Amino acid sequence: MQIGIVGLGYVGLPLAVAFARAGHDVTGLDVDAARVDRLNRGESDIEDVPSSELEELADRLSASADPAVLAECEAVIVCVPTPLVAEREPDLTFVRQSAETIASVLREGQLVVLESTTYPGTTREELLPRLERSGLEVGEGFFLAYSPERIDPGRSNHTIATTPKVVGGITPACLDRARELYADVCEEVVPVSSPEAAELSKLLENTFRSVNIALVNELAQLTDRLGIDIWEVVDAASSKPFGFMRFEPGPGMGGHCLPVDPFYLAFKARQHDFATEFVELAGKINQSHPLFCVTKIQRALNDREKAVKGSRILILGVAYKSGVADLRESPALKIIDHLRELGAEVSYHDPHVPALTGKGLESAPLDEAVAAADAVAIVTAHPEVDYAELVGSAALVVDFRGVTRDLGADNVVLL
Repeated sequence: MQIGIVGLGYVGLPLAVAFARAGHDVTGLDVDAARVDRLNRGESDIEDVPSSELEELADRLSASADPAVLAECEAVIVCVPTPLVAEREPDLTFVRQSAETIASVLREGQLVVLESTTYPGTTREELLPRLERSGLEVGEGFFLAYSPERIDPGRSNHTIATTPKVVGGITPACLDRARELYADVCEEVVPVSSPEAAELSKLLENTFRSVNIALVNELAQLTDRLGIDIWEVVDAASSKPFGFMRFEPGPGMGGHCLPVDPFYLAFKARQHDFATEFVELAGKINQSHPLFCVTKIQRALNDREKAVKGSRILILGVAYKSGVADLRESPALKIIDHLRELGAEVSYHDPHVPALTGKGLESAPLDEAVAAADAVAIVTAHPEVDYAELVGSAALVVDFRGVTRDLGADNVVLL
């Protein structure tokens, strides 16, 4: 089968590789001409896809910036970003542009699937009318479905193949076509009654995490005032074998999905005169939590008779999660900005992120940076770092990830 993938980023490229591995001919469409050239040279810019894999699949996987290539595909899967505008409302620009592009080349019998995370109704309200302008009828002339991506960058124990794939079609025939497509690369396909149910299932997954992260981070702020160790509390609660799911506190929430998806849900709810107050409150807590972390650093320095202004503060880890280079919505970026506003001299070390171009910073050599720092803030706990050695050489460590809590060191301040 000839398959087209629109958008070759964190979601689209791994999916393209999965279909190519399964023996399909895959053509990826991307508006970034430089990325297209790199991919066609076998150079990956996604950590989860090694360049060697692209080289091995070169005869079945190619990239293009020309929408005409989609006309030859039996199935077209849309994997474009769905960010927020400045007012924290959905920006479907890339989805709409993709729909217009596909509509311009749509031919009879093609299957179109949207994978981008979005609010319920997007597939039916945004894609369907644009595709129907071709004169083809959905469910007969062409087929349309929604299947939410479940990519977790850096994770190797749950892959596209082993993660169940939720699928909802506009019509029963659309669902059947989509189930058949994904059955080639996914061990389990989970059909639902409609695209709306599939769209909402993704928002539920991520809103569930967002709410629970907000809960444990708010408790961390409370235990800070009470003088109770939040890590000890989480450990104790986690000993219960039923009725509790462990979530750990941290510096805030990052990545494309978790900080964004609850706002997509809240937006759709407002269209139906419903306020998702619980969900929106969690979003506010998660957005403000990096400020609490800055205050924690400020107090830790103050206890050692140092002001933030003029202090040299090393941020250890700027990616949004361990083991990846992904900076999307990373709380470290907010922490850096706020510390600089307070007059701190901020540096960072991250083995996965060589430079923060927008902030004029480059990753500093760890040993030298630790030796020069008045305080080291562990924001992202990458596995490459020896934290015992770090604590032994640092003047002060403020640990937002709990990776030093078993060391019992006097120079460590825990979240």
